[in-house]
Amino acid sequence: MQKKWIYSSLVVILVLAAWFYFSDDDTQKAEIIIQPTIGAFEVRVTNTGELRAQNSTEIMGPAGARQVGIWNLKIQRLIPEGTVVDSGAFVAELDRSELMGKIQDAQLSLQKVQSQVEQAKLDCTLTLSEARDNLINLKYGVEERQLALDQAQYESPAVQRQAEIDYEKSQRSLAQATRNYETKVLQAKAKISEVEADLSKEQRKMGDLQKIMSQFVVNAPKKGMVVYSREWNGKKRNVGSTVSPWDPTVAELPDLSVMESITYINEVDIQKVREKQVVEVGLDANPDKKLSGIVTSVANIGEQRPNSDSKVFEVKIQVNESDTTLRPAMTTSNSILVTKMENVLFIPLESIHSNDSLSYVFKKDGLSTLRQEITLGDINETHAIILKGIEQSDRLFLSTPEDTTGLKWSYLPKESENLTSNK
Repeated sequence: MQKKWIYSSLVVILVLAAWFYFSDDDTQKAEIIIQPTIGAFEVRVTNTGELRAQNSTEIMGPAGARQVGIWNLKIQRLIPEGTVVDSGAFVAELDRSELMGKIQDAQLSLQKVQSQVEQAKLDCTLTLSEARDNLINLKYGVEERQLALDQAQYESPAVQRQAEIDYEKSQRSLAQATRNYETKVLQAKAKISEVEADLSKEQRKMGDLQKIMSQFVVNAPKKGMVVYSREWNGKKRNVGSTVSPWDPTVAELPDLSVMESITYINEVDIQKVREKQVVEVGLDANPDKKLSGIVTSVANIGEQRPNSDSKVFEVKIQVNESDTTLRPAMTTSNSILVTKMENVLFIPLESIHSNDSLSYVFKKDGLSTLRQEITLGDINETHAIILKGIEQSDRLFLSTPEDTTGLKWSYLPKESENLTSNK
């Protein structure tokens, strides 16, 4: 009888043990219990960026295109990006169609003005020649009237007086003609100067066009690796792109000794970013390589980037290391250290829940569970600092328990209650 009782007890114990074992296993699978961590806590802003040289030499197209009225500078030929060139080597060639039309128009205008100069010289020569002949004839007329006056001294007073009058008239005509001739000379000089000024203007215009023609073949100002310049919309210039006459930069020769990563931070996180913050820079092309950097510039005004619904702010990050493997346009992962605190209590974000403005966690209280109100501090991508509500020894649910019906609340004491108790 005693043996049966013992066997029955063992069976019951084994059944209960199995039930508890499998029940605990299922619970552990569904409900993970964690404890808060005390240690160093970092808040970071992470975003992708693109490498570029901090300093570069611009490869320029025609500098005086605006002065000669050329607005369409289209790239006709361009060497591949990344090509290492020597000083003076060919980089690009621009379309000369508009320039050739300007040169043809300038040639016609120049020929027209040259003809006007020749015609003005001929006209002035003919006019002055006629004026000089008239002066010679008038001088002869004065001499004739002088002879008539001399001969009239033997005539009657009336004849003498008529001879004097004719002589005076011939003198006045000669003086008037002389003054007119001097005026015509001045007019001729002014007319020729005017057309010659037009000629000089057309000649300068032709010279400028011919000078610019040589600049339509773009060469490297020094040795380096060619990187295409970007247009206003962020796209790189290529064959068929139009170069602005206000900024005729076709490509660049970057200084690879000092690199920087350009990233764009959204308007929510930009408030956390400041100059001189430390950055961890990773390379998508080489995930094992980690570089360090520092924030050197934070834009004050946001912009709308392509394929972005919200405003973003440009942030420049200088890479501290000089590495021969770094190349412009490489994609980087930038982790900006906003703040770092030591010996703080923090828990995973998955264990934090909210109800309106109230934050809480599910905490084990002996064999039962309760909702514990908490006060949050700084938050990063995975964890949050807990200022009030829990301690390191507390046991928390990583996620929401399966059954939350009837769970009690444990609220934090209000500030007014603390003040009353202190009094």
